[in-house]
Amino acid sequence: MASTFGQLFRIATWGESHGPGVGVVVDGCPPRLAISREEIQAELDRRRPGQSRITSRRDEADQVEILSGVEDNLTTGTPIAMLVRNSDARGGDYEEMRTKYRPSHADFTYQAKYGIRTVPGGGRASARETIGRVAAGAIAAKLLSTVAGVEIVAYVKQIGDIEAKVDPATVSREKVEGNIVRCPDEILASAMIDLIDVTRKAGDSVGGVIEAVARKVPLGLGEPVFDRLEADLGKALLSLPACKGFEVGSGFAGTRLRGSQHNDPFFPEAGRVRTRTNRSGGIQGGISNGEDIVVRAAFKPTATILMAQETVDVQGNATTLQARGRHDPCVLPRAVPIVEAMMALVLADHFLRQRALCGRMT
Repeated sequence: MASTFGQLFRIATWGESHGPGVGVVVDGCPPRLAISREEIQAELDRRRPGQSRITSRRDEADQVEILSGVEDNLTTGTPIAMLVRNSDARGGDYEEMRTKYRPSHADFTYQAKYGIRTVPGGGRASARETIGRVAAGAIAAKLLSTVAGVEIVAYVKQIGDIEAKVDPATVSREKVEGNIVRCPDEILASAMIDLIDVTRKAGDSVGGVIEAVARKVPLGLGEPVFDRLEADLGKALLSLPACKGFEVGSGFAGTRLRGSQHNDPFFPEAGRVRTRTNRSGGIQGGISNGEDIVVRAAFKPTATILMAQETVDVQGNATTLQARGRHDPCVLPRAVPIVEAMMALVLADHFLRQRALCGRMT
């Protein structure tokens, strides 16, 4: 099973939703980077369940333990191992799912691929696996901000058919964190919360779109042709549970424009080359061009819902399933820090790859 990500800044996540714990090993982080347990914990607190009435009721503090690779709040250059112990697992909620497959969940495909599956919580298919990504992403984000001043901000742009209008160039983390749905548009955030509430009470779920921006990204990141920056960002975000779509810059909307409308004109500014528009989303030819990198990720409605659904049992017989357990009626509010983490991991990896390339060339 492919549980590793990155080339120079590498991570390997491990653990299962209802096992003893989950975690990550980070390899390739440079030494003497200042990072504290509290900085990592702050990001995990944004991801953890039980934050509000519109998230999972699972009660987990998600307290991170740094087992190696950090001494006196400085990285040592050796592998950084981090652990979060599970404390509120309820495997009994999944007993019926031992013999029945949840529609649109990974139960059926994991069984088909491996001939065995972890029933409680879905095992590795659970979004609880992303704890390791967020912990590692906190280190990657600190590296990027320290060496290049990079800032990454993600936010909920759309829930169902409610879509906010947000300027990626100016949106702030403080504005995003100002409400429980993590949408910086206060008026539409209220409508989104109401929609999630209604959906939750009906035992159903709803999806949406997260937009993210990375500002002050160095020029020249990306490794064409197969490791283009947008290709690696797409892989990173599409690897997230429930993510079904990815766009960069103008995305699919750009197909409605002519080249004369879509091209980003260059102009000189204070000794550097800039573009007057940013329909490229900060990436041209698979390489960062110095403008803001803007991406969007589409997340489907949560597969596990509390309504009765048609399905089959493990013998292939038609049956029905009314799932139990504690699940998010909408994954997007808690996915915001996960999207930021995956962007940070990709950009940190490409930053180190570019530094290594320039070192070989000089």
